[in-house]
Amino acid sequence: MSASQPRQTTDAAPTLLVKIFGKDRPGITAGLFDTLAAYSLDVIDIEQVVTRGRIVLCALVTAPEAGGGAEGELRATVHSWADSLKLQAEIISGTGDNRPRGSGRSHVTVLGHPLSAESTAAIAARITSTGGNIDRIFRLAKYPVTAVEFAVSGTETEPLRTALATEAAEIGVDVAVVSAGLHHRAQRLVVMDVDSTLIQDEVIELFAAHAGCEEQVAEVTARAMAGELDFEQSLHARVALLAGLDASVVDKVRAEVRLTPGARTLIRTLKRLGYQVGVVSGGFTQVTDGLKDQLGLDFASANTLEIVDGKLTGRVVGEIVDRAGKARLLRRFAAEAGVPLSQTVAIGDGANDLDMLNAAGLGVAFNAKPVVRRAAHTAVNVPFLDTVLYLLGITREEVEEVEATESAESG
Repeated sequence: MSASQPRQTTDAAPTLLVKIFGKDRPGITAGLFDTLAAYSLDVIDIEQVVTRGRIVLCALVTAPEAGGGAEGELRATVHSWADSLKLQAEIISGTGDNRPRGSGRSHVTVLGHPLSAESTAAIAARITSTGGNIDRIFRLAKYPVTAVEFAVSGTETEPLRTALATEAAEIGVDVAVVSAGLHHRAQRLVVMDVDSTLIQDEVIELFAAHAGCEEQVAEVTARAMAGELDFEQSLHARVALLAGLDASVVDKVRAEVRLTPGARTLIRTLKRLGYQVGVVSGGFTQVTDGLKDQLGLDFASANTLEIVDGKLTGRVVGEIVDRAGKARLLRRFAAEAGVPLSQTVAIGDGANDLDMLNAAGLGVAFNAKPVVRRAAHTAVNVPFLDTVLYLLGITREEVEEVEATESAESG
């Protein structure tokens, strides 16, 4: 039989599942298929996993055409080859290909710090209870958190997301559920809030500290972020307290801003992988413009403090970036980037981020207030912003490769 004329594998066609276990070393995969090649078999499926130096290699192949004698010879040959490498072999006869995957396919990413066996059991059980089947599991990262991804079929994404969000809240892990398909790795625009997301600070509180009204501003900020106050009204009230500050305070505040751990890694990795990245903020362009230049962001929009004769007037100028404004800017950035809204990711922590989080293809609540965690598609509750990369299916190895490349280019 020529290579251009593969045998048709029907549900009734005899097949063999060849399983190899043991200590991993170079050449095992090539060696197994060299051994099988003598029997002119067609490969239907392959799975290989290496965990702590131990390999599990599975090959689903067509059975030899010559009948039982040829199959017996194949079995003996494979076992002999495995024994020579101190590996174990198991060969299981059957018919046809794998059972077709159920309709409805999703990627479920679980973040734990640490990820316990109890939590993993609870997530797996909840997937099963929704009618889902776990087809594959693999680790995305082992630090700064443990991140694993489940490929699930047999249930639709939205009910699965709802069920797992409830479970995750009860057991204290972070879970993201996104629809499988080409767009899983094609989410090409990420838009972040700034205060308490991209940076650790609330910028207006930094300004307030220089004006001697930090406590009053912090109280109003907390109520606004919890959704207790209208954002625009609270913004005007807080900014009014800054009236009379010398404009030189802008440089001081910029110097005081602290990036969230993992922020640089997140942005560098996204940019190197071809994503576009932007920020929207209820804070001020006097700070976000500097962050855009510093981090190489593609988009940035915020409110603007009015400065007249070298002094802050206590007013803002231009269009207010509030809750609705952030969602509007997400749509604008997506249009300018040429990215469908379904392939955008939004990250935020406060109530004024909710419209943006819900408008995005994936909305991530980052160390967020309870009202935001309940409403977002998923939540991240560890203090490392780069863990969002794992929700996009990006592995720690890819992150480290980007970091090494950046270091080599800068050095």
